[in-house]
Amino acid sequence: MTFDPMNMLNSALVTAALTLSPAVAPSAQASTMPETAFSSQMIEGLTIAYREAGDPRNPTVLLLHGFPSSSYMFRDLIPVLAQEYHVIAPDYPGFGASDMPLAADYDYSFANTADLVTQLLDQKGVNNYAVYMTDYGAPVGFRMFAEDPARVSGFIIQNANAYEEGLREFWGPMRAYWADPSPENGDALRGFLTLDATKWQFTHGAENPASVSPDHFWHAQYLLDRPGNQEVQLEMFLDYGSNLSEYPKWQALFREHQPPALLVWGANDQICPEEGAHPYKRDLTDLEFHLLNTGHFALQEKGPEIAGKMLSFLDRINN
Repeated sequence: MTFDPMNMLNSALVTAALTLSPAVAPSAQASTMPETAFSSQMIEGLTIAYREAGDPRNPTVLLLHGFPSSSYMFRDLIPVLAQEYHVIAPDYPGFGASDMPLAADYDYSFANTADLVTQLLDQKGVNNYAVYMTDYGAPVGFRMFAEDPARVSGFIIQNANAYEEGLREFWGPMRAYWADPSPENGDALRGFLTLDATKWQFTHGAENPASVSPDHFWHAQYLLDRPGNQEVQLEMFLDYGSNLSEYPKWQALFREHQPPALLVWGANDQICPEEGAHPYKRDLTDLEFHLLNTGHFALQEKGPEIAGKMLSFLDRINN
């Protein structure tokens, strides 16, 4: 696969960072802004790292990251939400600060990841939560929803597929790997694990690429470059094909349980394109639908706008 050429490392980009608008969160920049704790739990022999903030007596918001990121992608959003909500953002095995066993020694799959996150919530005593899902967060979060729909108070959906309409040309090399998981087809995907590819994911389709902090793709690439991590990612690429057979089940559960949902989708995304957003309208009746002029990592460019919409949505479903 090929990636757009970029000359992103200029002074404007180096100094740019996601800032939180006072119009969205008046006290977000105050000294009383909630602190984020960096914690971990031992689950099935693995150390699962997570970020947590806010009063546990408040309603919980679970933040599920995508590829190739981690809970780091939520570092600016967490304190804003935590002023009113209890927030948990885990790192999946092989991502962020969680353990990364070798691919030969562990079954990397979305089903196992969903089970570990559920066990984390169980250990934390969280029985009900709203869930923010982006990219890989969808097959994790929707599996958790399918296991216990009553536990989920609402969805926040950001460039997260649950319909085959969202799997377009970009997914051709992945489909080849799903059909024939040969070393050759796996090696064809290694280009997606390079710095150029990571930068492209974070900046392609952005309305103003210079507003996307390079901290995001440098951090993600550092973790991708760890010895053995490429094999971990290839295992997850392969297992992504298992999600397609789950889509009809999830869609039926959407129709049956009708969780309230907020969709905030980067319309210029080539990985999870706009075509994957519209089908949610077929199955969810209480759906706030917003297409944003940005790309795959919409939160990194449109953080204040998304935070504002999330707070309004969460206030509505919790009052």
